[in-house]
Formats: sequence, structure tokens, C-alpha cells
Amino acid sequence: MERRVTLIGFGEAARAFAPGLSARLAGYDRKTDDADLRPRKLGDFAADGVTACETPAAALAEAEAVLSLVTADQALAAATASDGLSPGAFWFDMNSVAPQTKHSAARVITARGGRYVDAAVMAPVHPKRSAVPILLSGPHAAAGAALLVEIGFADVRVIAGDIGAASAVKMLRSVMVKGIEALCAECALAADAAGVLDEVVASLDASPPPLGWAERFDYNLDRMLVHGLRRAAEMDEVVSTLEALGIGATMSRGTVERQRALGALAIAPPDGLAAKLHTLAPFVRPAHGNRAA
Repeated sequence: MERRVTLIGFGEAARAFAPGLSARLAGYDRKTDDADLRPRKLGDFAADGVTACETPAAALAEAEAVLSLVTADQALAAATASDGLSPGAFWFDMNSVAPQTKHSAARVITARGGRYVDAAVMAPVHPKRSAVPILLSGPHAAAGAALLVEIGFADVRVIAGDIGAASAVKMLRSVMVKGIEALCAECALAADAAGVLDEVVASLDASPPPLGWAERFDYNLDRMLVHGLRRAAEMDEVVSTLEALGIGATMSRGTVERQRALGALAIAPPDGLAAKLHTLAPFVRPAHGNRAA
């Protein structure tokens, strides 16, 4: 029997997923409430074989599963507007939001009798579409994973932990992925403005091949604990260089703060990543009074 699945939000992700799903699809997007945007959005629904609904309640009626695929700032609002959710229906919160936001949404869905699943989409939805890797966590994750696979998602994995675990992986991965993007922009724009782009690129290309991420974390923490103060002083000069070029130094200012904070701890780094993190924990976690930036 064909599953009844509702898509809340019909932007890039929903449109990437819909063609590959074996289910009877309905959907709602608040842009259909805008008279100017409505014809185009209705056309999107029709093109992807999804029944467009006038209200969230109409879209949720009789749904066995809901994929919440809205913008991050609307994730909690989408859960709050779930009045028509059927008892026992899955609510897959696939939005890129903080664990605490997902906890808030879960309380709403649970109070309405739904089964909330924290879902983290771990790569761009194109080109993989419904084959994109998805992490699930929470008490209904295993049952939810079975349903997602049944309707056509090809790379679904349940991880240990309650609601918030999957989103924590997504958010913390983004520290690196989006941070590197921002660092690249700051470096490339400044190198171009200084007229030395080719030399900067050649210097970076000559660097040793990167280590695995666990080894990188270990090595970089070691360097920061030993040389953080000196490196912070160098990065102060980097900030001056960027400001003189008129590029701005948002990322590099943050580097100064982090290098200086860890270097100022004056801790002899123990061997191994786990040992370093254990040693640093009393200084950086909010449960302890002393914090490094």
C-alpha cells in the first residue's frame, strides 16, 4: 500500500527529493499564500507530481510521515503549525538548525501525538537527491529510518543519542565546512587585492598532503597549545594586512582570539587527541567557571 507523505516547504530540497519517492505526496509551502508567487509555486508542485494544499492542516491530514524542509528560521514555526498532524505520524525535521531548536520542535510534535525524528541532511541535495546521506537520532529514529528507506531514501543511518544528536553532527561539521569556505574567501580576496594570488596559491599547493581529520585536530591543538601566543601575535599582523587591503578580517580576528586563548593556558599538550580534549574540557565547557575563548 502506497504511503501518504507530506512535504512542508517546497524549495530546493523538497523538489530534489520528490521525484525519487515512492509515496502519495502532498505538500504545503507558505509562498502559495502570496498572490504573486502562487502560480509559480503551484506549477512547481504539479511538475513534481505533488498535490498542493491550501493550508498546513490540509496537507497534514491523513499523512503517515511529514518531511519538514523549510528554511532554518521557519523550522520551529513549521512544527508549531502542525495542528492537523495525525496521531502516530512521523515528523522528520530535516532542517539545518541547532539541537536546542529541534528539542523545542520535538516538544510540540510529541504533545500532538506525533513521532518526532531528528534528521540531518549531510551533503548538498544535488546531485544525489534521495540518495543524499541522512543521519537520524531520537527514540523513533530506527522506525523512521525503515520508513524512509521504504519510500526511496537510499542512504539513511541511525546514530546513537537522543533528539539533537544528528543535528549536532550537522552543525559541528558546518564549523569546518562553512568555516573553510569563509577562510578561502578572506584569503583569496586579499591575495587578489595584494596582487600576489598566484604566489599564495603556489605556496599552499606546496604544503604537505592533509592528514585525516582526527590527526589534524590532534596536530593543530598541539601547535596552538605550544605556540598559540606567538601565532596570535602573527595573526594580529595578518589582521593589519587585511585591513590595509580593505578586505576586512572577520575570520582572522577569530583566529587571533582562539590561538591566544589556548596558548595562554600554558598547558603542556598530552599525547593523543582524546587526552588533549580531556585536558582542555575544564577550561572550555560552560559547566566550568574558567573558559578559553
